[in-house]
Amino acid sequence: MKTNFLSDFPPYGKLKKYINGKQFPDFREANCNIHTPFSFSAFSDIDMIFSMAREEEISVLGINDFFVTDGYRSFYDGCLKNNIFPLFNIEFIGLMREEQQKGIRINDPDKPGRIYFCGKGLDFPYEQGLLHRFRLSRMRKRSQDQMRTMINNLNRLIAPLNNSVKLTYKDIRDKYAMNLVSDRHLAKAIRHLAAETCKDAGSQLEFLEALYGGRKPKSDINDPAALENEIRSNLFEAGGAAFVEEDDRSFPEIKKLIRIITNAGGIPCYPALLEDPAGNLTEFENDPEKLHTFLSGLGIGCLELIPQRNDPATLNSFVKFFDSLGYLITFGTEHNTPQMLPLTVHDRNSNPLDESIKRIGWQGACVIAAHQYLRAHGRQGYVLDNGKVSRDQKEDLTELGRNVIEYYLNTRK
Repeated sequence: MKTNFLSDFPPYGKLKKYINGKQFPDFREANCNIHTPFSFSAFSDIDMIFSMAREEEISVLGINDFFVTDGYRSFYDGCLKNNIFPLFNIEFIGLMREEQQKGIRINDPDKPGRIYFCGKGLDFPYEQGLLHRFRLSRMRKRSQDQMRTMINNLNRLIAPLNNSVKLTYKDIRDKYAMNLVSDRHLAKAIRHLAAETCKDAGSQLEFLEALYGGRKPKSDINDPAALENEIRSNLFEAGGAAFVEEDDRSFPEIKKLIRIITNAGGIPCYPALLEDPAGNLTEFENDPEKLHTFLSGLGIGCLELIPQRNDPATLNSFVKFFDSLGYLITFGTEHNTPQMLPLTVHDRNSNPLDESIKRIGWQGACVIAAHQYLRAHGRQGYVLDNGKVSRDQKEDLTELGRNVIEYYLNTRK
């Protein structure tokens, strides 16, 4: 069983003594949310992540896969090998049933009541109690049952076009996924199927048009990311010929997700969507004061944003408002679609974040690092025993986390 490198780090006093007198940057490049091939990712493999991270001089990186921690060990090994500080995170999908009935969208722009929710700084090695292992296993099984039904639907669509071809769950998982299959893996499988069974680009487009029910493909056949997004939209989303309604039982209520996360040593974190390209916010997020009231009522003191989705002015206003209230705020890129983007966090216009915003994000990364360090030493981190967060310790934990990160980066060279 792997041990956590932080367990061997010196106590706080020695860390501070090491840092005293040394000059370090005010902040470093940190990306606290990437998905890896263990769920779905733009990256073909783990090594690709670290190759890009080295090139872009990323100092802190956070794994953030859906439902699974299967990638933790490979990610941990890659971080140690490449001298990048690792953050261990996870992402879930939950359901707020009252909001669903009222038609209130949370942080899914299309599905009322659906909530994405993260855990930050989980214990490594990752351990869960029997009850929570069972809940996670049940959630994963229901999601995979949905994928199997979608595959059956695909085969019914494909049979009249090419009766020599049949997709199977096992083949798709073995070829395109690490463990769990998602609709994005199905879209990738369809793109490859078209390329492998059709004689030319024109035939591929005709094949896809038939699957789409007569709608002509709009994406370039030579643009895999755009084509897979189009396949997913046409076949696997509501109204698509292979669409299967998700089982609401797959999505726990938010309080259960919080318990799963805190029992795994993590920090509950709300990933804010903010505005869509047209400038519209969801009903849940359009009033920051109400959002603060809801989050603080559940003891949630951490927010995460994916700035490449957001208008810079909206992002800056939102971040500064919640920072003023003592929230821990982190940034990431996700990389959970086929499109390959840089690991360096940027805004919607591909510009760097304002320095003041980057500092806030760096503080968030430092607090998570401090939380992981304290947990590895058997101490209380950012989350108190009652599940609430210790916002009044944010400044001290930022300093501790910075010392932990700098010690890691500068003693392993």
